[in-house]
Amino acid sequence: MRLLATTLILLLALLQYKLWLGDGGLLKVRQLNAAIESQSAENAGLRERNRALEAEVRDLKKGREAIEERARTELGMIREGETFYQVVEE
Repeated sequence: MRLLATTLILLLALLQYKLWLGDGGLLKVRQLNAAIESQSAENAGLRERNRALEAEVRDLKKGREAIEERARTELGMIREGETFYQVVEE
């Protein structure tokens, strides 16, 4: 009887070990859930960035204003007949 009780206790301990710390155990599930949350947050940020880029591409394809703004800020271009003044601070 004592041998049976000891065997059952050891078996229970082995099963508990697999449940908590084994491959696919609760600890691993908790780590995977944290990784999923982290990845979901990153995906949401990237989705928002993609929306902004899509809107910018649409503006550049359809409107002259966006193209003109880019030309002025990035290339330093001005319209014909405009005078460019550069203020240099000492």
